[in-house]
Order: sequence, then C-alpha cells, then structure tokens
Amino acid sequence: MASNNPRKNAEGYNDPTPYEAEKRIRAQLQGKRARAAGGHFEAMISASCDYYLSRDIAKIEKTPEPMKPLGAKNRQGHFMACYTKQAQPDYGGTMKGGRSIYFEAKHTDDNRIEQRRLTAEQADDLEAHHKLGAITFVLVSFGLRAFYRVPWPVWRDMAETYGRKYIKQEELKTYEVPAVAGYIKLLENLPPETITIGRIGEDELNRIRQVLDDSPGILLPGEGAAP
Repeated sequence: MASNNPRKNAEGYNDPTPYEAEKRIRAQLQGKRARAAGGHFEAMISASCDYYLSRDIAKIEKTPEPMKPLGAKNRQGHFMACYTKQAQPDYGGTMKGGRSIYFEAKHTDDNRIEQRRLTAEQADDLEAHHKLGAITFVLVSFGLRAFYRVPWPVWRDMAETYGRKYIKQEELKTYEVPAVAGYIKLLENLPPETITIGRIGEDELNRIRQVLDDSPGILLPGEGAAP
C-alpha cells in the first residue's frame, strides 16, 4: 500500500529529491568508472612486472590484500571475510643485483593527485623502506594516458616543495615514464641511488666496488665527485 506521505515511498522510506537521485546515480557511475580504470591500471602494472621478470631485470609482485576471516569454512570450503587496513605498499620486489623496490600505484582522472591518497600506514612503510635503501616511489596514472614515477621523498615533502598537499600533472614532467604495448616502463632511467657507509676495511670496500661495477647507478659518498 502506498504511503500517504509524498516524501515516503511504498516501503515507507524517504524518497530522494530529483537532485539527490541524480547525484546518487552520478556517484555510482563515477565509482564504476574509477574501479574499471583502477583495474586496467593494475593490469598494465602486472604486464610490466611480467616483462621485467622475463628479462631477468626484476621480480616485482603485487602485495596481497590482507583479509580477516569472519567465521569458519562451510562444507564447500568457503568462508566469509573482510578486508583489513593495508599498511604495506601496493607492490614490492627485488631488482637484479639485490636492490629492493617498493611502490604505491594511484590513478586519477583529475589534473592533479593529492597526497592524502596514501594512508598514514602506507606512508610510514614507504619511509621505512626508503631509509633502509630501497627504491621507493608512487606510480601515478593520469587518465590511463600519462604515467609518472614520483620518488618517495618528492611525494613525502610535497607541502614543503609545492606549498600544498597536491601536485598538478604539469609539475610532474620530470618523472614521466613511457607506456607502450600495454605495459608501463616503470623502471626506465632510474635515478642514481646513494648508500651510506661507515668505516669499513679494504677488503669490504673492494667487494663493494665490484658490486658497483656489476650494478652501475649506485654512488658511494666521496666517489664520482669532482676533486
């Protein structure tokens, strides 16, 4: 039986106004588009990881979503679960030569990307890996058309560098990486990294020099600088 209240529907719930209904539908469509774009972005990264693994350049894997079981398994072996808060970066692995690599992947259809897209836990984890010497960055997709490898220190110090907690796409040109044939060259032209060394013996220093010869792109303090 229909409700006598014009603001109520047949079930007795409030009917949304035309504006509210349109806003709700628009939000649902935007959510579907965002999920589809995120899935495509993830597929491109997976293709990139497969590409680098097939060429013995790096082994990078997506971090599994942590789940918490909400009950026991049924007879078919199924169980209810929910996703818990993720602290680890989206992707992690090892470069040829032993260097660790960790990064977050974020997609936007806007012309800017906000720092708050990373949770505090994700930021803390990237910072911890960065301090230990890992290659760390945020891989940003703008409309699935342009991709940028933003070094973690640049993302972390966004407010100090840009005076605000977001970066515009045109400000990221330095960090753009190409995308071809369905994959992103996210390891293209990685910048030199620095390792800090205390007092070590001559044998150990020679061993490190040999590692540097085999893995160019690592700079020792005091070496490679002008005299």
